[in-house]
Amino acid sequence: MSGADAAGEADMSMKTKTARRTLRVVGLLAASTLALSTAACGGGSAQSDPNTLTVWWYESPESAMGQSWNAALEDFKADHPGVTVKFEQKTWDQIQKSGQMILNSNDVPDVIEYAKGNATAGNVAKAGLLTDLTDEATKRGWLDELPATVQTVGRYDQNGLMGSGQLYGIPTYGEYVSVFYNKDALAAKGLAVPTTVAEFENVMKAFTADGVTPLALGASDYPITHLIYQLALSQADKQWVDNFQFFKGDVDFNDKAWTYAAQTTADWVKKGYISADSTGIDAENAGTGFEKGTYPFFVSGSWWDGEFKSKITSFQWGTFPFPGSSFAPGSGGNLLVVPKNAKNKELAYDFLDDTLSKKTQNAMGNAGGVPVAADASAVTDPVGQMAVAGFTQLTDADGLAYYPDWPVAGYYDVLLSQAQSLVNGTSTPQEYLDAIGKAYDTGRPATK
Repeated sequence: MSGADAAGEADMSMKTKTARRTLRVVGLLAASTLALSTAACGGGSAQSDPNTLTVWWYESPESAMGQSWNAALEDFKADHPGVTVKFEQKTWDQIQKSGQMILNSNDVPDVIEYAKGNATAGNVAKAGLLTDLTDEATKRGWLDELPATVQTVGRYDQNGLMGSGQLYGIPTYGEYVSVFYNKDALAAKGLAVPTTVAEFENVMKAFTADGVTPLALGASDYPITHLIYQLALSQADKQWVDNFQFFKGDVDFNDKAWTYAAQTTADWVKKGYISADSTGIDAENAGTGFEKGTYPFFVSGSWWDGEFKSKITSFQWGTFPFPGSSFAPGSGGNLLVVPKNAKNKELAYDFLDDTLSKKTQNAMGNAGGVPVAADASAVTDPVGQMAVAGFTQLTDADGLAYYPDWPVAGYYDVLLSQAQSLVNGTSTPQEYLDAIGKAYDTGRPATK
């Protein structure tokens, strides 16, 4: 973009913002008059104050999301000098347990962070407790800012199933699974970053020859479910993903992809690439093992970026896409939603504008997060640059394949227990496939 173009764009952005602010002032004056009239008749409350924006989220203040959203609130305050912002820090558990009850009351915030997925955001969207943001997103350009695969987690149909229908939530960040690796360990052996599964196996074989288990794995936790799903994705196409995640076609758990995933996992245990004892290791300990340099590889998500950035000081590390795969587990992040009963929706929409601004998105990237609408050239933090590049590569190729436990209720427990049996050798690959296939077919909605 030329300097003149940039200046023109900045001028247009300022004019748009000024016009929007003017409209907001007019709207606030009108709403204030109505509020005073209502109060005179004995109605009204602080909750319906048109000069107040109430926001709740559960991201920690230290996280990239918490930092950038707080910055967005400061921008909102600067643009709305007559508005009081009431922010409340919640926990994930609070919203998970009480979210529907909160949304079904009249005492709701104007913006709240809500978990993505059929059983969470989909459930309250189906119940009519969320504002349909589709028209507002079109008007304000959010649909142009958010890649289609990121929007997926915010869209729910009339049955509350994710992936199509109206837009009920805005994901302002992303997450994805890749391979973390110890650059120094590979360099010491003269090994290159693998680009195919065969090359990856040869690299891991070089470590096992020296008595080193190459792959950190938490098989008592989500990493094993992600690894098996990633192996299946390396043999899959887009239709396979859509059939599995969105019930757009039949799912065969004895097909090439699932069979390869189950058999390869069993083979990697036998070859020593992963330890059978990993069934006693959780995600945190697997990540710590990578941090200490015990394992040269760790297949997991971008949510580790910040921790590794601050804690790994004894070696150089990086990430690469899972070899030979066009897809990876990942998605847009949890959602910012506007409750149906929110009193100040226009203010809520203005705040959502701020969370998707280049300034906020760039700040998220420089805090080590995965923004969904950043200017890549403005992200200067090396870890942020790595995360943005990896996420952009996936979204540009429509390669986000979501997570294996999402399609049906209670599936995570089945996937985890069956994966543990596969790793410790108490079940065969075929028994694993039979079990996860039966659970999927039993839980699959009849509406699709």
